[in-house]
Amino acid sequence: MSRPVRRVNVRMRHWIWPAVLGVAAATLSVSSPAGADSERSGLPEAIDTILGDPRMEGGAASVVVADAASGDVLYQHLPSGRLMPASNTKLLTSTAAMERLGPDYRFTTDVLTDGKRRGTTLSGNLYLRGAGDPTTLAEDYGRLAEKIADSGVRKVSGRLVADDTRFDDRRIGDTWAGDDEFAYYAAQISPLSVAPDTDYDTGTVIVEASPGAKPGDRPKVSVTPKTDYVDVDNSARTVPAGGEDTLTIEREHGTNTITVTGTVPMGGDATKEWITVWEPTGYAAAIFRDALKAHGVRVSGPTKAGIATPKGARRLASHDSMPLKELMIPFMKLSNNMHAENLTKTMGYESTGRPGSWPDGLAAIGGYLKTAGVDPGKLRHVDGSGLSRKNNAPADQLTELLLSAQDEPWYADWYKSLPVACDPDKFVGGTLRTRMCGTPAALNVRAKTGSLTGASALSGYVKDAGGRELVFSIILNNYMPSSVKALEDAIVVTLAKSTEDRAVLVKPRSERAAEPSGDLECSWRKPARC
Repeated sequence: MSRPVRRVNVRMRHWIWPAVLGVAAATLSVSSPAGADSERSGLPEAIDTILGDPRMEGGAASVVVADAASGDVLYQHLPSGRLMPASNTKLLTSTAAMERLGPDYRFTTDVLTDGKRRGTTLSGNLYLRGAGDPTTLAEDYGRLAEKIADSGVRKVSGRLVADDTRFDDRRIGDTWAGDDEFAYYAAQISPLSVAPDTDYDTGTVIVEASPGAKPGDRPKVSVTPKTDYVDVDNSARTVPAGGEDTLTIEREHGTNTITVTGTVPMGGDATKEWITVWEPTGYAAAIFRDALKAHGVRVSGPTKAGIATPKGARRLASHDSMPLKELMIPFMKLSNNMHAENLTKTMGYESTGRPGSWPDGLAAIGGYLKTAGVDPGKLRHVDGSGLSRKNNAPADQLTELLLSAQDEPWYADWYKSLPVACDPDKFVGGTLRTRMCGTPAALNVRAKTGSLTGASALSGYVKDAGGRELVFSIILNNYMPSSVKALEDAIVVTLAKSTEDRAVLVKPRSERAAEPSGDLECSWRKPARC
């Protein structure tokens, strides 16, 4: 649906920054102690001072602040400077999905057959057809199996066919890091997969290793959900209490062999890792086959993947996902990469009728962005999640998107999905739940975070001290410290403490108090560190 575009109006009375991308902003000195507030003559000077922090020496920043109602720009620094937005890329994906697919869109996983029923035997193949649901749990496959059993089927004479043809066969995104292969935030993309938990970390298994009964024993290892699709190679050892904990859980490249190595001391804590599987289509099929067996249904033939369900096949059972407006909560609150990529490929499928692909999905997103006043020609957009370091976006285009979204009928549902500063509930505060606490930004700011090594971003909405709503986008790149989240927080808290007539500078917290590791989204580190 095309909506009237709210244009950003630039009304600046003050400008002191050279428009040279990458020039260090470290020429302003501040005498007040770190963390102290001080009144300044205006908002531009206050934000300039924050960007002048030594942590940004040699770095690059693109920052825009605008009035949410009028679109008037209140501050900008290199507004068109294209930088890596990291997970702020999900702002593009999520808004496009709400528009292109609709808030009530659901993914349906079907079980079908091309065979005939003879007593308790189904003569023919059983097809498990996926549509890209990134929230399907093992118990959902169990309920599908239960429906087959309840219909009276006890034997399938043919094969179990995993139909993953809704998407193309490209499993990972453009330039995703090879050393992230087993990291759960970089799972392979398939229209058929399994999430092991209600964070919906699709395409992974949870591996937990705890000390053995005595020194010298191998640690006890469990896999959730239980499946023979992965093998565990456990060469680790339990050592006496007080010994070194060096336990490591990884997956061998190109296989489903999970290796457990190192040592764990007696009485030590269990180590838990979320590990991706190789070929998630086979994972889903294995979980479903096991569920059928548990419900007394035996499939005689082998499992085959990548075969389309024949036209005319009868549906035996189906499972619908939660509606998109609800799926937005785990997606955006926890910055779930796999949700973003499944949605991107789904938009590609729905817009073309071809197997969903990144090129078609990104084209669909770009078509929506044009209606929202965003110029796709000013972006480099190669995936849906922001995991690729080839993504580039300027703050002025993200600000345009945030302004335009306010006029959409789905805005309230989408706005609800943004993390809320200092709300401790994981599914409310999300990746902001430990940030800006004890400030006027707490429970006020709703924004999307973004973190990769050397790239950090925060874009969203905040009310100032006078109740005026502001839109902001902050993208910081090429810095050397592990994190510059303190600078983002200082800018946003400055906005929250200021009014239209009076700006209050909030100094960034010291490096000692800064987030210790900002190279990845906090929710991508299990257990989540936000």
